[in-house]
Order: sequence, then structure tokens, then C-alpha cells
Amino acid sequence: MYHMETMRWVGGCLEILDQTLLPGKTEYIRCEHYTTVCEAIRRLSVRGAPAIGAAAAYGLALGAVALRPAGRAEFITAVEQIARDLSATRPTAVNLQWAVDRVLGALRDKKSSNIDILKKTLLTEAHAIYREDLESNRLIGEFGEKLIPQSAAILTHCNAGALATAGIGTALGVIRTAHQAGKSIHVYADETRPLLQGARLTTWELIQDKIPVTLLTDNMAGYLMACGKVDLVIVGADRIAANGDVANKIGTYSVAVLAKEHGLPFYVAAPISTIDLSIAGGQEITIENRDEREVTHFAGQQVAPVGVKVWNPAFDVTPNRLVTAIITDRGVARLPYMETLSVVAGKKHGVC
Repeated sequence: MYHMETMRWVGGCLEILDQTLLPGKTEYIRCEHYTTVCEAIRRLSVRGAPAIGAAAAYGLALGAVALRPAGRAEFITAVEQIARDLSATRPTAVNLQWAVDRVLGALRDKKSSNIDILKKTLLTEAHAIYREDLESNRLIGEFGEKLIPQSAAILTHCNAGALATAGIGTALGVIRTAHQAGKSIHVYADETRPLLQGARLTTWELIQDKIPVTLLTDNMAGYLMACGKVDLVIVGADRIAANGDVANKIGTYSVAVLAKEHGLPFYVAAPISTIDLSIAGGQEITIENRDEREVTHFAGQQVAPVGVKVWNPAFDVTPNRLVTAIITDRGVARLPYMETLSVVAGKKHGVC
């Protein structure tokens, strides 16, 4: 299977694949300072919940390298400020805060006062988060593949592939694993306005793996289902509440409603780190609102009247009643999610 490195640690710096240039150019941003990582996350050079979590972890380690503190307490205080800067870049995807908190936890647990050892601790934890996401993707693929028929037309929205993770992807990881297992798979990819992650990224990934894919505009999904061309829907997630409400790229809710109307399974694929058991439901998820130019402009050209008001939420929330199952790296959860998600989150592996 094709695998493009979303990020890599090289020579003491983080290199991030600039996804804003895909599919036209394959270029890496060399991050020598953590503020470059912040900007890369903010401007979507790196995107996808697991990927920005890993990038933020590396950003924290990178920021620590430049610190010259007087002692342990001063070092931890400075790292905590870097963590706040990274956490503020994007508010919706929980993986970012999860990764930052995990790296900070490793730092606080390390009792050494040797600054070099403390810096190494941060980088070691960042490497661990990256490696674990590789394995997490593999497990999601294995659990999810069992839900895919031998022959299936699958609709997906946005990009939940290798570009959104460290590995083969979440939603696309399931698709890749099913394809690898010899199943006859055809993917329909929503373009995903306004930034076209489906058109630019998902189709590009699938073409590399020679998985049949057809691109459609977002407003064609309902008619595609009505024509009987879809067997199931599978998407990723940026945050999943304890009750199974799912925040994902804007437009996901509409696809879920359409899937329900047409009697189609609607699956969500995400690692355990995307599940936020601290919030009861989707109403508690902060939804990021982005620059109006993403809507009023296309490829740098203005396509809407000057001065028009714009509403540009980056995500929406799909209520749990529309979700057939949530595929995680520890098993598959189904309704009632308030029970099954907490069980799956505490497991090594298994199916609920």
C-alpha cells in the first residue's frame, strides 16, 4: 500500500508535508522552531486529528530544544507555555490536546533535574505517539474490514487517510485493508468544500493505491444514494463525545442524514485518542470557525461579491442516533455508546 510520510523527524527538526500544495506539489516544511509547527497546524499544512496530535507532540519537543532554563521548575513552566500555544491553534480535534497533555505528563513524571534528560523525555514521548498511531491505524483497518461486504461501493467525506494520520489512515485505513484483503471496493469521494480535502487529498491517495475512486461534489451525495450506487458510508472524526456524538468535517452531518434516509450503514473510524469521555454530548464540542476567504475565494480568486457575509464552521456534529458503529483501534462500538465507548476505551482490543 502507498504511504506518504505526513511528517518526519530529521536532524533534530520536524519536517511536515505541506498538504495545502497537494496534489500539485509534494514539499515538506522544515520546522526548526515550534512556532512553525503552530502555523502549519493553523493553516492546515498538516491536518487530520491524529496527525495534528502527533505534530503538536513533536512541536512541544522542538520548542523545548531551544530553552535554556535555570532549573527544572523554570523549564517545565516554559514548556507549559509552549503547550498552550500549540493547543490554541485548533480547538475542535481532541487529539491535539490529548497529545500535548500526554507529553507534558511524561515530563512531569520524570523526576530528573537534568535538562538534557528532560528534553529527551519529551522527544521520546513524541516518537511514541507517532509510532502508536501507525499501529492504531492498522488495528482500525483490521476491525473495520470485517464490516465491509465482499463487494462494496463506499462513500467517504473529507480525508481520513494517510495524510490525516501517521499510518494508513482511519476511514481510508479500513478501505485499504478491505482492498488488500481482496474485496472489490469502489470509493465515492465527496469533494468536501470549501477546501476540497476529498478532491485534492482522498482521491490522490486512492489513486496511488490503485483503488477505484470516483469524485463527486458534496451536493451529489443524496442523488448518488437514491440511484442505488452506495452500499455504506465511512468517515473519520475529530472528536467523539461520551454519548457517541461525532464532530467531523463540515458536511458529515448531511451525509449521515442522507444515509439514514436511504437505509445505509454510516460508520465512523477513529482511534481511542479521538474519544473524549469528559464531555457528555456533541453540544459541548467547540466548533472552529475559519477565515471567510476560504468560502469567498477559490484558488486565490474571489468568486463571491465583495462584502457578503460568510459563515464558515470547519466542523459539524453528527448525533449518535445516525451512527451505525464507531470503529476504533480497540474494537467496534455500537449503541448505546455511553456504555460501549467507555468499555472499548478501557480495552486492549475487542468488539462490543
